[in-house]
Amino acid sequence: MTENMLAIERIDAGPRMSAAVAYGDTVYLSGIVASDYDLDVKGQTAQILARIDELLAAAGTDKSKLLSANIWLTDIGEWAQMNEVWDPWLSPGNTPARATVEARLAAPKARVEIMVVAAR
Repeated sequence: MTENMLAIERIDAGPRMSAAVAYGDTVYLSGIVASDYDLDVKGQTAQILARIDELLAAAGTDKSKLLSANIWLTDIGEWAQMNEVWDPWLSPGNTPARATVEARLAAPKARVEIMVVAAR
């Protein structure tokens, strides 16, 4: 292994967590929520996906290299609406392994949270 492979890169590191952590050829994003909780699920999803694009770029990769995605919705009945934004955002032919579940989120007005892992 080279020295670079052993380096851990933290992006937007805070006292509790980092927005992203890269190790070797893998990038792990924390759960991302929207910055504007007043938006509907489609608006929140769009904000989250834009932030994911930013974080992946900062780590030297992009959505075409997604490996997995976990999606949490406060109302699983909004699954189709979330997918109206998710599906066109994806890189064609490069869909990740994915799970989507209903859950209560830490921020009461958040409607969706997405966490992804990508290769570099």
